[in-house]
Amino acid sequence: MSDVLKNVVDFIKENFIMGRSDACIDPDESLIESGIMDSTGVLELVEFLEATYEIQIQDEELIPENLETVNNIVNFLKTKGIS
Repeated sequence: MSDVLKNVVDFIKENFIMGRSDACIDPDESLIESGIMDSTGVLELVEFLEATYEIQIQDEELIPENLETVNNIVNFLKTKGIS
């Protein structure tokens, strides 16, 4: 598991799956449709990504193709030069 993937999964587990650190997150599962995150959670995730990786995420980048699944998030970060 890459460091970026691990950081994203750990953040999601710590902030959205409280008390279930052993929970398994399918990296291709929609975080919204599965009920793991809601729209407020997406904003928290964006704040985490911006602070952790010192990047700016523009409003037009806040689309499902970039943030819907863990794999989408990791791939989006790669487009920002994070690997």
